[in-house]
This record gives sequence, C-alpha cells and structure tokens, in this order.
Amino acid sequence: MSRYFSWGNIPVLLVAVGLANTAQAANITIAVASNFTGPIKQIITDFEQQTGNHVRLTLGSSGKIFAQISHGAPFDIFLSADSVKPAALEKRGLTVPGSRFTYAIGTLALWSPRPGVAVKQGAILKSGKFDKLALANPRLAPYGVAAKQVLQSLKLYRALAPKLVMGENIAQTYQFVATGNADIGFVALSQLHHAKGSRWIVPHQLYQPIDQDAVILKAAKNNQAVFAFSRFLRAADARKIILAFGYKIPQ
Repeated sequence: MSRYFSWGNIPVLLVAVGLANTAQAANITIAVASNFTGPIKQIITDFEQQTGNHVRLTLGSSGKIFAQISHGAPFDIFLSADSVKPAALEKRGLTVPGSRFTYAIGTLALWSPRPGVAVKQGAILKSGKFDKLALANPRLAPYGVAAKQVLQSLKLYRALAPKLVMGENIAQTYQFVATGNADIGFVALSQLHHAKGSRWIVPHQLYQPIDQDAVILKAAKNNQAVFAFSRFLRAADARKIILAFGYKIPQ
C-alpha cells in the first residue's frame, strides 16, 4: 500500500509492501531528487519484495532536501541530483565516511508536448517564437543549473531571460510544460519515458556533467537495511532500470 505525508514543504510518499516475515523487516527513509522519481519507485518495489524491508520516500528538489538534512530531517540516505550537496554534507560530518557514490549521470532534454515543434538543435530557442520557457530554479535544482548553462552556451540566456518561468524542482518544471503554462521546457530525459510530443536531447557538451551522487547519512550508520539498499542501487537489476530511463551510469 502507499500513502502520503509531509515533511516541511516536501511531499513524502510512503511505500510499503506487505510480506509474511514483517517481524524482522527494517524501515528506512530515503530522500531523492525529483528527476529520479520514475526509476526510484521501481527500484524500491523490487528492493522491498526481495528483502522484506520497508522504504519511506521523500521527493523534492536537491536544494530543499539538502536544507532539510542540514536542519536535522530524519533521512537515512540521500540521492541528490548532483555531487556537490552530498560532498558538502560529508564536509559537515553528517554522512557515513566512504558511503558516497555516483548512482546515475543525468541527461537534459528540451521538450514540448505538442508534436512537430522545432526543438531539435534548439531551433525554437534561437527563433524566440514562444511565450514561456520552463526550467528548474538553478538555486535549488542541478537540472536548472544545467539548463542555464545550455542557454549560456548558446549565447541566448540574456535574450530569453524575460520568457523564463522557473519550477521549484524538475517535477514542477515538467508540470509547467505538460499543463501548457509554458510552451517548452528543459526537463530530465527520464521524465519523458512515456511522454509524447517533440524533444531534443541536449548534447552533453553544452552543460557540465550531471553526476548524481548518493550518500548514507550519519544517523543511519547502524541500520544494515540502509547499507543493503545502497548495494542494491548499484546492483545489476537497479542499473538496468536506471539505464532504461535514459540515464548513464559510471563504469
């Protein structure tokens, strides 16, 4: 079964799979950048079914989750959309030493839900023939940083600045485009797994690599289920799911 509660401003999805041996099941709480919503739900389902453990999932912008952790939010593991925030938590002594690793490398896409839109090679950006362009807030979301870098690489950021609308995270950015509140938007390729319309997979040379790091938080240092999940995330089955959603994975 699944249900929702809130931690601060971030919606939290409680995912639980009933198993026969619940007496020995452990509970873990993970906080995940919203670009990874699709893969993490599948990975959690597989993990719960195979181990009998229960996972509570928080989804939000990496920046807001980082702030929550810094103020004592009770998470066990953090899957960020960048490497900077997990490294910063390491420096503050808030993580288990040696537990950080890159679980995925993100890909940015320019998307319109309408077919036939000239998004390839950023043609519509260069023409300026649109009203609103959505991107995640670069102050909160690494995919927003990447989108800003793309516009800067194309020398279009200043010209298009009046047309920008910013989502708090990449999930909200996707919704801006999907609902028509923006004509086009920079989203994570993983969000377009089942989406229709027009897309341009942005060349990686136009933005810095989106290395997405996971790290175990210090409060979970004695929770073996958390370490089991960390291993599971790097195992073959999880890697297949991650690749299927358009991410790259480190060698």
